[in-house]
Amino acid sequence: MALSPQFGGIVPSQLQQLLPTNYLQFNNGTNDFAQQYLPEIYEQEVERYGNRTLSGFLKMVGAEMPMTSDQVIWSEQNRLHIAYDNCTLPGGEVIVVAPAAGAATVQNVISVNDTVVILDTVSGAENKAIVTASVQAAVGGADGSITVATFNGVNVNGNFTSGNIKVFVYGSAYAKGSSMVNGGNVAAGTQPRISVTPSFQQYSNSPVIIRDQYIISGSDMAQIGWVEVATEDGTSGFLWYLKAESETRLRFEDYLEMALVEGEYSQIGAGAGVGSGVVPGTEGLFAAINSRGNVEVGFTAAAGISEFDNILKNLDTQGAIEENMLFLQRQTSLDFDDMLAAISSGGAGGTAFGLFENSEEMALNLGFSGFRRGSYDFYKTDWKYLNDASTRGGISGINSIEGVLVPAGTSTVYDQVLGTNIRRPFLHVRYRASQGDDRRMKSWLTGSAGGAFTSTLDAMEVNFLSERCLVTQAANNFVLFKGI
Repeated sequence: MALSPQFGGIVPSQLQQLLPTNYLQFNNGTNDFAQQYLPEIYEQEVERYGNRTLSGFLKMVGAEMPMTSDQVIWSEQNRLHIAYDNCTLPGGEVIVVAPAAGAATVQNVISVNDTVVILDTVSGAENKAIVTASVQAAVGGADGSITVATFNGVNVNGNFTSGNIKVFVYGSAYAKGSSMVNGGNVAAGTQPRISVTPSFQQYSNSPVIIRDQYIISGSDMAQIGWVEVATEDGTSGFLWYLKAESETRLRFEDYLEMALVEGEYSQIGAGAGVGSGVVPGTEGLFAAINSRGNVEVGFTAAAGISEFDNILKNLDTQGAIEENMLFLQRQTSLDFDDMLAAISSGGAGGTAFGLFENSEEMALNLGFSGFRRGSYDFYKTDWKYLNDASTRGGISGINSIEGVLVPAGTSTVYDQVLGTNIRRPFLHVRYRASQGDDRRMKSWLTGSAGGAFTSTLDAMEVNFLSERCLVTQAANNFVLFKGI
């Protein structure tokens, strides 16, 4: 009677070769080998996307400073000179200088004997006059108004036809022996000269708590792989969890910047799917420029230098910061190159290649990394965040972000902690920190694996946390380029 089953039976072969009858095989079970021979393995991964990290923008243009509160508050100066837009002419020589829409907050501070320029922004009509009477806007909502006498004797109602009038003060004129108390008039009871008390715009931002976590079990930490780990931060080895932990850290570091660029104030209340607490949100760069800055829609090289000159004219009306940085996506960057190349012949249009020793050929070879137009210097560079297909680079067309103009240099602000005026970059990051805890970039291990012995969990938990916000000062000097 034959033994069944039979083990160890080997069928001889005339040739020295591996056969199913004389060699152990694994190609019919769960441990399936493609073949019994060891394949040629490339141990390292191919970096087909290059360096995948996106951070670095804020490090180039700003600084990082600690803060100890739930909110950072700063104030910005208003304009120096007295001017009113959207004024109306109800009749005679009276001009309403505090429109009804803003009567509760806008006060008329034009005094008697002030000399003013009156402009019709629609027809282009212009007249100069002296103020003979002035009424301040009442807190109850009454409009402020001035009564004027034109120097050319022409009634303003006959010279101005639209309801969109601009008035600004350019000086004053007093008769000999006149009194400032009575506004320059001899008659008693007239309004005294108005003392202008400066006001300022106050802005604030709140830090947002950014967190991430990576968990690996103790068993998987002891699992070796065939592929060698190779990441952007230099991590190497054949333990795959090293790569996963490293990529989690790199992704979190990108979030530290992306959250401050894309951040929005939250309108979500407590318990609305985000836990029991209220998530305040934070004002990011794009939100700040959309709210308080300048937005250029549909910039193309086809419009020539004139479209860019319109941006310069607008900057002239703002802070006129001489040096500016342009962070652009690829197409917008090429549009700038094409625009400058179109006028580069003979240095036409006032464009200079000063960064390249005024060598047009050298500037063209380098791709216009910097140029000067008018009284402004511009330094242009690609912004990887806007080119990456997994983020903004995958969006084009209406409302797509195609670049941003950031003023270089610093602004003077009053620091309430130091109690003095200090100079800070227009764009800078504030993070929570004190003597007890620094929350700029925290990472810690928990569990019972990987050197962490804080609990009975048979795993290693890698935790990341940061609490920070972006301060965008003088946003009126920033320009956001959008698609169309």
